[in-house]
Amino acid sequence: MALTARIRTRDGWAVSHAVVTVADMTGTQVLRAEADAEGVVRDGTALAPGAYTVIVTAVGYAPVASSALVTASGRAEVGAVTLARQGGSELPPPGPWTIDPVHSSVGAVAQHLGISSVRGRFTEFGGSIEIAPDDITRSRVEAVIRAESIDTGNGMRDTHLRSADFLDVATYPELTYRSSGLTQAGPDRWTVHGELSMRGIVRPVDLDLAYLGTGADPWGGTRAAFRATAELHRDDFAMNYNQVLQAGIAAIGTTLRIELDIQAVQGDALPAL
Repeated sequence: MALTARIRTRDGWAVSHAVVTVADMTGTQVLRAEADAEGVVRDGTALAPGAYTVIVTAVGYAPVASSALVTASGRAEVGAVTLARQGGSELPPPGPWTIDPVHSSVGAVAQHLGISSVRGRFTEFGGSIEIAPDDITRSRVEAVIRAESIDTGNGMRDTHLRSADFLDVATYPELTYRSSGLTQAGPDRWTVHGELSMRGIVRPVDLDLAYLGTGADPWGGTRAAFRATAELHRDDFAMNYNQVLQAGIAAIGTTLRIELDIQAVQGDALPAL
């Protein structure tokens, strides 16, 4: 293929309606190709060696332009292109926002046997976000998670995770997170500083946050989307249970990767749908 490209949103979804246009140095269009259902562009039109401008567009997204050098092979490998929602760099309007648990997810990933991962999620949670009007770094987020709502897809494992070996839900029914501030880490990226309370122990936990954009929803409201990750060490929260295999490998990794996909609705309450 002469031209190849993969078009994705910031959170990794394919942009199936993207269009890639290639122009030479005089500004003349020499190639136009559309992405397939997987957001992949493949076109066999051979290009003359030289420098070109590649423009990627899609309805609802900000266009992206880049340079490409075509070698004697006639191929232009654009690689992965990330599109941001139109206006996505604009910060959410100030004021209260309410996390929508139906369109959000709170997940955790642990290493198992040193060779694979086990994924789980909490199915019951809620929270609020307050976007500061004057200084975005003074914005706040609070969230509460029902510990017993852990779900890994295996009843026996979930029962063990709810026990005193891990979450101890009978004694500590909730996990809470409260932020103390934000630091900008790049375009649309932030570090959220805060404290996590789990099993009655409070530890500082920073979130690596990506702001994905704001837009209208079908019910007349405004929504903002975020993706965040963090790493936790189980022993910081007195979850020391483990089994060591013959090879000296722990059955369950001591580090947890937290993955959050959050959609929040503008206002101090969720709409009645």
